[in-house]
Amino acid sequence: MNAPPGLIWPWIVQIGFGRAGWYAYDLLDNLGRPSAKHTIPEPQQIRAGDVVPIYQGKGAPYGVGRKVKAFEAERWMLSWDDRTEDTSWVWALYPVDKDQTRLIMRVRIRYRWTKPTILFNLLVESADPVMMRNCFLDIKQRESPAAT
Repeated sequence: MNAPPGLIWPWIVQIGFGRAGWYAYDLLDNLGRPSAKHTIPEPQQIRAGDVVPIYQGKGAPYGVGRKVKAFEAERWMLSWDDRTEDTSWVWALYPVDKDQTRLIMRVRIRYRWTKPTILFNLLVESADPVMMRNCFLDIKQRESPAAT
C-alpha cells in the first residue's frame, strides 16, 4: 500500500457487514449495500470484545461475526469466532518506509469434516482469495488522505 499504517488502519477497523462493508463485491458480501468510501467515526474506537460482523443473522448488533481478541492500533488486529474457536483472522500492517505499508491478512480455519456445513464452508472459502484481492485493491484506492 502506498500509505503509512495510520492511513490504512481506519479502513481495517471499520470493515464488516452492515458497517463499512468489505470493499469487495458488495452484491455478494454486503447484500448490495455499497462499501464505505470514507471513514466512519463510530467503529474507529475499537476494543477487545467488539464484533467484526461477517454476515447478517441473529445476534446484536449486526449478526454473526468474529470478536476482536486483541489489537495494537495501526499495527495488527486479531479476531476469532469465540463460539467454536475454529476460525481466527489477523490483519497486520508492516511499515516498509514512511510512505509504504505491507498489508497482510491471514485466516486460519479448523474444518469439521463430519459436520453437514462442511460443503458450504469449503465453497465460501474457495471464493476468499478473489474476494480478498478485491478488498485489498479497494482499500488501496481509499487509503489516500483525499479519499477520507
